[in-house]
Amino acid sequence: MHISPSRLLAPALLLGLLASCQSQTKPTASTESGTPTAAPTDTTITSPNDGITGADLGEHIKVLASDAFQGRKPFTAGEEKTTAYLADQFRKLGLRPGPDGSYFQKVPLVEITGMPAPTMQITGGKSGPLTLNLSTDYVAFTEQEKPSVAVTNSPLVFAGYGVVAPEYQWDDYAGLDVKGKTVVVLVNDPGNAGNDTTFFKGNAMTYYGRWTYKYEEAARHGATGLLIVHDTKPAAYPWSVVQSSYSGAKLRPQTADKGASKCTLEGWLTLDATKRLFQAAGQSYDDAYAAANKPGFKAMPLNLTVSTTIKNKLRRTASKNVVAVIPGATRPKEYVVYSAHWDHLGIGAPVAGDSIYNGALDNASGCAALLSIAKAYTQLPKGPGRSIVFLAVTGEEQGLLGSAYYAAHPVFPLNKTVADLNMDDLPASGPMRDLTVIGYGQSELDDYARAAAKEQDRYILPDQNAEKGYYYRSDHFNFAKVGVPALYASGGADSRSKGKEYMEKQHQEYEAKHYHQPSDEYNPKWDLRGMEQDARLLFQVGLRLANETTFPQWKPGSEFKAIREKSLANK
Repeated sequence: MHISPSRLLAPALLLGLLASCQSQTKPTASTESGTPTAAPTDTTITSPNDGITGADLGEHIKVLASDAFQGRKPFTAGEEKTTAYLADQFRKLGLRPGPDGSYFQKVPLVEITGMPAPTMQITGGKSGPLTLNLSTDYVAFTEQEKPSVAVTNSPLVFAGYGVVAPEYQWDDYAGLDVKGKTVVVLVNDPGNAGNDTTFFKGNAMTYYGRWTYKYEEAARHGATGLLIVHDTKPAAYPWSVVQSSYSGAKLRPQTADKGASKCTLEGWLTLDATKRLFQAAGQSYDDAYAAANKPGFKAMPLNLTVSTTIKNKLRRTASKNVVAVIPGATRPKEYVVYSAHWDHLGIGAPVAGDSIYNGALDNASGCAALLSIAKAYTQLPKGPGRSIVFLAVTGEEQGLLGSAYYAAHPVFPLNKTVADLNMDDLPASGPMRDLTVIGYGQSELDDYARAAAKEQDRYILPDQNAEKGYYYRSDHFNFAKVGVPALYASGGADSRSKGKEYMEKQHQEYEAKHYHQPSDEYNPKWDLRGMEQDARLLFQVGLRLANETTFPQWKPGSEFKAIREKSLANK
């Protein structure tokens, strides 16, 4: 359903807040494509008395990203400190716990500390055996809850992207029996490599491009193993991120079959190792890559076998989501959810002598915004109509585990949940002109974001890196999968004072040097006014949703529309 002009009018209370949030600069004309026709000369941001300030955000980040919190990894002392801090802050603000009287939702997980063999043996090549080395050539792990697993002389087969997508008439497993075999697949999806915008979703990654999907699809076909070829551009992160993300203990959901339905071997190969693999097979990687990107691709046996082992240390326990609520004044059984993940990578391999992966921007920033927005609601002269839920989830870095558990075991009914507003990795580079919406075009929440952005003299910018699949890489996605419209948006592409090129360089530096590295630490020199802007904008969007009586809808063509319609029919 399209939003009518009357629905774009905010309640009287919100109008007052919005008016006070406007920049002191004269509003500039702007285009939806994201280039203002005139740049403001003053970067002053006027802050209303709503409790959302850069200083307050910075203090929360400083605490949560401190070495004392040990990188906030689940199942560690860092988790206990983090969840206790968040619950205590919500309690001090006067927010209520969940309906069971607790600020915590238990999330049953299993911790698998995998110890892969130092080498992976490839045999059958024309020039003799090929030995791949752990970490430099590959990473390996398993989701099977066993003391050890072994893959012995498993035939290798190249299956393109490992995608079965009927809606795109694409099946990389067509006519292929992979039982007992290890499948090698490319990262991302077939639409990513070319210039045809009608092929899959063109440059924008679909869910078929996500590594989680590829492991699941291989398991559905009964494969023994699945190895993904890492290539920095289509993966959207360097090999160092793979190394850090898959070293040490990994968390998985507890399942009735203890992971027996998963592949025995899951892992990644470097591009260089993959090319040597194809060379050993007497085949050309470049030719195979080209074939994999054309309709009608047929999987290719490599006439090689792989052998390796993994020893596991297992621990089963529960992590925690943190839940706090502001009850609605008039529609208390309808809910607007704010979400952010509290976890990061903990203590890992040292880099330049530092082994604590503090996760300041990723995602102490989102938790700081969660707390600041909660504070803003408590300072309203009149409470929100609908209930406001603040959800800090666990295990995002391990595969969106906490939000997935919430979606499967919701504390509040999903068909009564109006929307999810998600915060992850907020900017620390000062005020922004843009509000970049990840997954732009999916739901009417775009219109809510546009209205709030306009009041801050900002413009909406669709995701400029859709090929990186950010829509599938944060916790809003698990709400979308069960039909709840979700907004994942922040500034970060167009600095109000330094422009787009500056921000592009900032992003490139962060991704190359700091993302999932110990150097993602709190920096007192950060300019947090942009983060303040984003938190205030999401506060405004949530408040408007809370004071309405309608539900925002998915737009025509969204893959989540039918799920929502079915859910709302059961209200």
